[in-house]
Amino acid sequence: MRLFLTVSAAVLAATALSAAGGDLGTRSLTELENRLAEINVQLQSLANYGLGGGIGAIGYRTDGYKSPDRHKWIRIDFGTEVPLDEVMLIPAIRRDAEKGYQADAFPAHIRLKAGTDADTNGTVVAEYTGDAQLNPGIAPFIIPCGGMTASWIQVESDRLNSRAFDGLYVFQFSEILAFSGEENVALKKPVIAQTAQARLSTAWSKEFVVDGIVPYLMDAASGEQSVGYLAMITGDLYPSLTFDLGETVPISRVQLHAVDASDTLPQGYAGDIGIPRELLVEGAQQADFSDARILLSLRHETIYDIGSIMTHHFPETPCRYVRLSMVEPSENSFYGINQARFGFSEVEIFSHGRNVALGAPVTPNYPTPNPHRPLINLTDGRNMFGDILPIREWLTQLALRHQLETERPRIEAELSRRYARQKTNLRRTGWLAALLAVGTIITILIDRIIRQRAVFRTRERIAADLHDELGANLHAIGLLSDLASGAKNTPEKLDKFLQRLRALTERTGAAARYCTNMLEARGLYEDLVEDMRKTSARIMADLDYCLEFEGEEFLKQLKQRRKIDLFLFYKECLINIIRHSGATEVQTRLKARPDRLELTITDNGHGLDGEIPASLKRRARLLGAHLSTAAPSDGGTEITLALRPGKFGFRK
Repeated sequence: MRLFLTVSAAVLAATALSAAGGDLGTRSLTELENRLAEINVQLQSLANYGLGGGIGAIGYRTDGYKSPDRHKWIRIDFGTEVPLDEVMLIPAIRRDAEKGYQADAFPAHIRLKAGTDADTNGTVVAEYTGDAQLNPGIAPFIIPCGGMTASWIQVESDRLNSRAFDGLYVFQFSEILAFSGEENVALKKPVIAQTAQARLSTAWSKEFVVDGIVPYLMDAASGEQSVGYLAMITGDLYPSLTFDLGETVPISRVQLHAVDASDTLPQGYAGDIGIPRELLVEGAQQADFSDARILLSLRHETIYDIGSIMTHHFPETPCRYVRLSMVEPSENSFYGINQARFGFSEVEIFSHGRNVALGAPVTPNYPTPNPHRPLINLTDGRNMFGDILPIREWLTQLALRHQLETERPRIEAELSRRYARQKTNLRRTGWLAALLAVGTIITILIDRIIRQRAVFRTRERIAADLHDELGANLHAIGLLSDLASGAKNTPEKLDKFLQRLRALTERTGAAARYCTNMLEARGLYEDLVEDMRKTSARIMADLDYCLEFEGEEFLKQLKQRRKIDLFLFYKECLINIIRHSGATEVQTRLKARPDRLELTITDNGHGLDGEIPASLKRRARLLGAHLSTAAPSDGGTEITLALRPGKFGFRK
């Protein structure tokens, strides 16, 4: 057996909409908003659910079972081969105390077969299982058939659902329609069911599943309200209504719309007001009906034969005039047998799927004095809700409405989730912006503090450089001047002191020019060892001094700033010794290793008087070094400057 995959446009749309609900997470916010707007616009143009009330046929139902696993089927024989476009399954509908109207016991599994008289096994047209595929709500369930040729269909199920009132599992439908074009080819055709309840007076019967009566009232989204035509008939007159189609056309179907079905709640009648118990439909090409042919002879035995829309087929017959005659009034009229009513909300007469009675004039054989229910309303194409739609289009709109109304809350829920997430993100962004603002302010304040500290350290360094370099040089110039004055009688010594004095003066001038940034002073502090030797010779010319260096290769790798600071610290130490210690001997040791740099200066003076001089502390702080003092056992002072690891400033 082959599976037909061609689907109608309506079902394609429904399938696409149903599938769309599963991938909402992959859609953008704009796409979801646009889709919701599209759904809202579409819903405004679709027929609404209007549900019938009162008394009437329900449909087909099997006996109840305790187990859902039952194989059940129902078969409809068209009597001839037709191109089959789609099959519609109308669910039985019940009222739920909490959820409102719901489909009752719609099968959990459906298989549709179709075939011809020569193909007794048939072809599987479609098969559906699971809630994702079988969820029609109260709408028609549409099965596309793709125009295949068939003379019969069979609806099967291997898994049933339970009905609400007793929980038993049943196989039931309100109506089964099979469309070939606009014609319901299943209408009033023979039905074979595997099991069925006897008709008797019950509203359930296999014949009711193809009677063309569905549980809906046609409530189109367009058109103005039209009140049905209804006349009171008195006496022995057999009333009739004659429709002039304007020209001779082949007709094959008539649809009778009951008067104002479900106009009030509760209804004041059973729904058959104005519909005769026996109705004769005739067709003719002559106005006097001299060539009349009987098209239909309808007898409504019970209320189950009457619905809001009653459709009847007959052999195609060419006619210009159609006459509806009351043969026997309804005994069910609450007005009584002597005051019977005759009328319909609309009478449609079809030729090849087109309502040729639309707008046609209607002539009664009795006076019509009621201005509130004019004859023109019989053919105006409208009912009490609005426009009258073709049956197939109407039911397709209901199915599409179900799909859209199922999709819409999912989209709304997804949008609500997205909006909530956006709100959360916006709130987080607000907090983040606030934190960034606070962070920016803190950063600016910290930067300002750092800059102020840098300015302070720069000023401190300039002051230290001026004090240590120029102060020491000026003091050395004074010492050399004294020595030169004492050696004026010794020309050789005097010339030596004057040369030193001249060199120191030039160095002091260069230092004065570059003391604000000694790193730029060319020719100064390039060789730390040599500078320390020369400075020692100038300042301690009359003292017994000794210099020891260890690791000169590491000293050469020191950065310029470290050399300057070390040199100025050493120079300040010598000036303090000359000024305050009264020492005659000075010993200096400078040791440099990869993990330690230590400068030790020892004199034999009378020792420190109080704390370490502030100028030495300041220079040690600029170096980031540890400064300590000690008093040797034989007298004097020992000053040690140690640079911590990471503070050496070796060139790379």
